[in-house]
Amino acid sequence: RVHKQLDAFLVADERLLETFALVQLHRSLQDRHGGRLHSRQTLTEAPVLSPCAWYVSARSKFSKSRIPPEIFAERSKEHEKYGGDPDQPHKLHIVTRVKSALRRPYWEKEIIKHLGLQKAHVPVIHKNTPAVNSQLKFVKHLVRIQPLKTPYGLPAEHDMADAYINSKGELIVHHLLQPVDNKAIES
Repeated sequence: RVHKQLDAFLVADERLLETFALVQLHRSLQDRHGGRLHSRQTLTEAPVLSPCAWYVSARSKFSKSRIPPEIFAERSKEHEKYGGDPDQPHKLHIVTRVKSALRRPYWEKEIIKHLGLQKAHVPVIHKNTPAVNSQLKFVKHLVRIQPLKTPYGLPAEHDMADAYINSKGELIVHHLLQPVDNKAIES
């Protein structure tokens, strides 16, 4: 018998809350529009009040993570697929922007500007350091990253004018010929 009375009280309490919410809605609309309540627009502008004070949305409850399991998978086999040596990583990156930064969030635009990638398809060389790599992680969908290979070794200062980067990401150095001493020719 006590349960029936409690159930009846709860149902009456819910109806009272709904009625109270509707009265509040009606009063707020009347206050906002000078006592007149006649257009459909005023109803769409009205704040939505919860009929139940203890109502909890389903979105606030704990649910399982939406991070795909592939992110946590082992990635050591990618070195074989893409090349590279995990024991001796390359020292320099060639970073080229291949997609536009328009309609992208402001933090991606700031990173693109900080890395000097304002112009598309213009290669920029950066060090392979954790600081640079953490920035590249946020714009990796907008850029192409290649290792800088040096098949002829690093150029000296006087060879820098004749060095260029080819399409494969190799630094080609044309070493300048040094004049031969006359003494060496005579002997």
